[in-house]
Amino acid sequence: MRLHTLKNVKGAVHRKKRVGCGEGGGHGKTSTRGGKGQSARSGSSIRPGFEGGQMPLYRKLPHRGFNNYEFRTSYAVVNVGDLARLDAKITEVNTEVLAAAGLVRSGVKLLKVLGDGEISRALKVTAQKFTGSAKAKLEKAGGTAIVA
Repeated sequence: MRLHTLKNVKGAVHRKKRVGCGEGGGHGKTSTRGGKGQSARSGSSIRPGFEGGQMPLYRKLPHRGFNNYEFRTSYAVVNVGDLARLDAKITEVNTEVLAAAGLVRSGVKLLKVLGDGEISRALKVTAQKFTGSAKAKLEKAGGTAIVA
């Protein structure tokens, strides 16, 4: 058996439903939209949850709790091991240098350095946050961790 010899089982392949192509096709006249009304019109769409003007259920029920998603502070993260792989000429590291190297996206405002990996050369790293292990590894290698 080869892939090019495989065939679909009987009944697996259906013709495309052609609506509005005459009464003989079975989907003529109203083209499966029922009779009259808003949903029968072209370009009609009723938003999810709309109940024809009646007070929708989602507005009747009480809303509880708080979601912090809109107000979160998100940091671009980079590991100490990633910093070690930067070009040997680089001595000072900030978001612009990391964006040029492709480690973070350009335009990143907040940066956090994590302590995964090893570093053996002195780097002057400027970021908004450092983990304790990242700061220790940078200082052990002779570098500095500057909180911006």
